[in-house]
Parts: sequence; structure tokens; C-alpha cells
Amino acid sequence: MAKAEGMEFDFLGEDAIDASYLEAFVFEDVEQYIKTETHEFSAVCPFSGLPDYAYLKIEYYPTGRKCVELKSLKYYVTTFRNVGIYQERCTTRIHQDLTKLLETDRLRVTTIYNIRGGFRTTCVRGEL
Repeated sequence: MAKAEGMEFDFLGEDAIDASYLEAFVFEDVEQYIKTETHEFSAVCPFSGLPDYAYLKIEYYPTGRKCVELKSLKYYVTTFRNVGIYQERCTTRIHQDLTKLLETDRLRVTTIYNIRGGFRTTCVRGEL
């Protein structure tokens, strides 16, 4: 529970993120570049208890011969929305979960957070 300006906001812990929603399908073209993105990513700042909104970009080559199924990705991403987690950790967690699912070493996750306190934060994890 965080306290912000005398208010208290409840949020969930990182264990509420549910990677079991993620599904993949077989895809043979290991040289195809795939990019999926959304402006609908949100989580909760564990310091202030306030929502964090971000643009999320996932880029990869399916070297593990798998692609992420988009509906499952949407459900997975939605599990972050009530979780208190730092911006940098969000990016790492998404990268870890997708690396495990896709079995690829050519994956990059980028989050660009809305301006908060005059700062815009961009987090990047992984390489193509």
C-alpha cells in the first residue's frame, strides 16, 4: 500500500502477473522481423500508488519457430494493470516471459512511459 498526498491506494504484487495467458503458434520463417505494439499498457507505481501508462513495443525474430498469439498477449498485458511494479522491472519481466515462451534470443522489449514529474522514461531490454 502506498501513501500519496494523504491518500492510500491498494495494488497487487508482482505475483499477480500471469504469464500462463501467453500462447504461441508454430512459425517457420525465422528471418521474418515481427513487431507488435500498443499504447494501452498500464501498471501501478509502487512508490506513489498512481497508475503508470506506457507505449509497449515488442520486436523479435522467431528463431525458436514460435510467434506470440496476440489475444493471449493482450490478456497477459492486462494482468499488469493493478500490479505495483517499477517501470524498469515491467520491461524486464515482459522480456523474460516472452523469451521463455518464444525460445528466441532475438527479442527486444521497449516501454515508453507517459511523462511523470517532468520526466519521460524509456526502458529497453534485449537485442535483435
